[in-house]
Amino acid sequence: MIPEVQFRTVDGVRIRYADSRRPPEPAILLTSPWPESLYAFAPIWATLTAEARVVAVDLPGFGQSEHRDNLMSPRAMGGFLSSLVSELDLGHPYVVAPDVGTAAALFAAADYPDLFAGLVVGAGGVAVPLQLGDPLKSWVLDADLDKYRTVDPEAVVNVAMDTHASAVPDEIRADYLTSYAGDRFFESMAYVRRYPAELPVLAELLPMVATPVTVIGATRDRVVPLANAEFLAERLPNNRLVVLESGHFAWEDTPEEYAEAIADALQAR
Repeated sequence: MIPEVQFRTVDGVRIRYADSRRPPEPAILLTSPWPESLYAFAPIWATLTAEARVVAVDLPGFGQSEHRDNLMSPRAMGGFLSSLVSELDLGHPYVVAPDVGTAAALFAAADYPDLFAGLVVGAGGVAVPLQLGDPLKSWVLDADLDKYRTVDPEAVVNVAMDTHASAVPDEIRADYLTSYAGDRFFESMAYVRRYPAELPVLAELLPMVATPVTVIGATRDRVVPLANAEFLAERLPNNRLVVLESGHFAWEDTPEEYAEAIADALQAR
């Protein structure tokens, strides 16, 4: 289980994070998936902390970190990652950024070429043209955003959690529900609504990303199909594609295989 979380202000935003602190290096930064939180990494926490300093963070506007409008886009979030690495004294970390973190981490690697030792990404929308399944496709493209104001966030989170291969522990599900209660889920949608404008920009930058990247795709991901991982594998100059027999939430559904892919990325350094 992830240790007790802490809060800290980074670049003017109050964020929630957990820090194993030891061993001091190498350092791994885990960014929260959506609609989950840093507790999504509970199944792999013990495995990773045996080998590295591990910091798990709720990105601004996700989990239980503070929302700020001007950070709710992949490129802006990539800039925030740069501030986070410096503020937490992570040195030259490996970043594990599934789901909404994928595009942000890739933008950061393009904009700050020396920031990361390596990336592990996947399960996030990146393909151009968009290759997304529902409900994510509707959340990104629906012209009538206001209708989602009345959507019950508890129902959204519970439906997503019920797609897991095994039951999500009650205390972790409760954290996810709290993280997106009230207007939190609707506000978080602003991030993926930026995909149509920003993913074409990212696609042009991918061939210039020199950072080693492990791309994890899942054969049964109906929300972010495998085509997104393949899109990255075809364009990143220094990448390794790992395909897991899993659904969208591979970090929880196939934790041993997911942790192994991360370990392999570290061993390749």
